[in-house]
Amino acid sequence: EILNFQGSTHHIGVGSFSKIQMKEEKIMAAAIGFLMIIVIVALLLKGKMSPIVVLAIVPTISALILGFVPTDILGFIADGIKTTTSNGILFIFSVIYFGVLSDTGLFDVIVNWLVKKAGNNVIAVTVVTAMIATIAHLDGTTAVTVLITIPAMYPVYKRMNIDARILLCITGACMGVMNLLPWGGPTARAATVLQMDATELWHMLIPLQIVGLVMNSVIAVLLGMYAVKKGAGAGKGVEVETNEKEKAETEALKKSRGYLIFNFLLTVAVIAALSTGVGKSYVIFMLGLCVLLAVNYPDQKIQDKLVKKHAPAALIISATLFAAGAMVGIFDGTGMLEAMANAIMAVIPAAMGKYIHIIFGILALPFGLCVGTDAYFYGIMPLVMQVGETYGVASLNTALTMLIGKNLALMVSPLVPATYLAIGLTGTELKDHMKFSIPPYYVVSLIMLVLGVILGIISL
Repeated sequence: EILNFQGSTHHIGVGSFSKIQMKEEKIMAAAIGFLMIIVIVALLLKGKMSPIVVLAIVPTISALILGFVPTDILGFIADGIKTTTSNGILFIFSVIYFGVLSDTGLFDVIVNWLVKKAGNNVIAVTVVTAMIATIAHLDGTTAVTVLITIPAMYPVYKRMNIDARILLCITGACMGVMNLLPWGGPTARAATVLQMDATELWHMLIPLQIVGLVMNSVIAVLLGMYAVKKGAGAGKGVEVETNEKEKAETEALKKSRGYLIFNFLLTVAVIAALSTGVGKSYVIFMLGLCVLLAVNYPDQKIQDKLVKKHAPAALIISATLFAAGAMVGIFDGTGMLEAMANAIMAVIPAAMGKYIHIIFGILALPFGLCVGTDAYFYGIMPLVMQVGETYGVASLNTALTMLIGKNLALMVSPLVPATYLAIGLTGTELKDHMKFSIPPYYVVSLIMLVLGVILGIISL
């Protein structure tokens, strides 16, 4: 009996020691995980290193500190990258497709036609601005949208004495809503973290996107009325000289009316195919790009030139997605994410836990202003999703709420290069743009969030 008792005591002691050791390992994993996020966010905010380097190297070092061997880490990375493959390929073909489409001159024709229809009506001008920015952001590239919308409309705004902040506000609002498209950066990043197809995620967001577009039209009308009240109107401003030299450089690539009609119908067909989900999104864009190039530029040298022209932007985005996949793989494989979620759970009141996705949905725009896109989606979102899961909140719900506000913070954030491009083209101070645009953006984001709950897209 004594021997049995001693053996039993010894067994209990080993079990207790094992539990303590496991607890210490989880605390260590959580601590390293939080430190890793802080380092990633700090490096991305400072802009001292490429997101590709940050997202791949920092998690790898963290895994090594936790004691994982290189072979295990390579396996984690490979598993993570597998989840980003389809979205990475989607980016390559979609960015090049819309880049070539812009080269054909289709957007120029649409812009010129809309401006002509607006005439000297101030409200019509602001509404047309919303339409142009919405169409221009079909490619999901912020710089392209800015370069299509603002140079086209700024002379009209100056001539009619309409505040340039209105132009910036409308452009940014439309970019934010249109950025919910599957080839838009945030949606693709969220899909990467969720390990799902970006097009599938977009299908859930379509009703909210429609709500956002309606809200943008309302904002455009209200801002047009505000401009009239402030004295805007035909003949009350000044003319702005256009830079003909820059336009001349792209004239050689412009296509005739027949080609443009074909390009428009092709794009409608591509978007329709994406909306119905008849095939993989990257396959649809790949075939669309091939048809676009073959019809508009049958010469091989021109095709190669155009692909090389737009490939850098496409490849950088895709490479960043793959690096993010590596981070997600390490997060999951090492157990860091679960350990961090448990640590947060310990300090969050249980009564609030089930509403964590709504809380972060409300805070999404302020967070979006202060944190870069990669840091937000690859650093903060996975953590919030994991915490939400422990309280019964599906990760998909959290991703949907956090997407909306972040998108609307797009062109008002000091961390987005396109923001500086836009204010530079209009000669507006960043602080003035932020003060003017943030309130309407926040209102739109909250309305979309509320309607998302009402429509059943987001569950409470």
